[in-house]
Amino acid sequence: MAETCPKCGLPKELCTCETIAKESEKIRVYSVKRRFGKMTTIISGISKDVDIKKIFKELKTKLACGGTMKNNEIELQGEHRQKVKQLLVKMGFPDDQIEVS
Repeated sequence: MAETCPKCGLPKELCTCETIAKESEKIRVYSVKRRFGKMTTIISGISKDVDIKKIFKELKTKLACGGTMKNNEIELQGEHRQKVKQLLVKMGFPDDQIEVS
């Protein structure tokens, strides 16, 4: 027997909860200067409906950088604002919902 999604009740293969959650989010990508002049790119606004750990791991792999997750935000070492936006669009997030500042 196939597992069912607890939110929508559909089988896991047909579940669209994550796709719907991706389309309705307002994501903010910005950079801050940390100690010793190091730049950090921060991605905020990703809800818990999306697998944030999977996104975090893929961003770190594609950008070849280190990072951490704090308070439901992703922090990446280095200046990666434009690259992050392109990668998030490839992952299925709508382009107009991603704000880069």
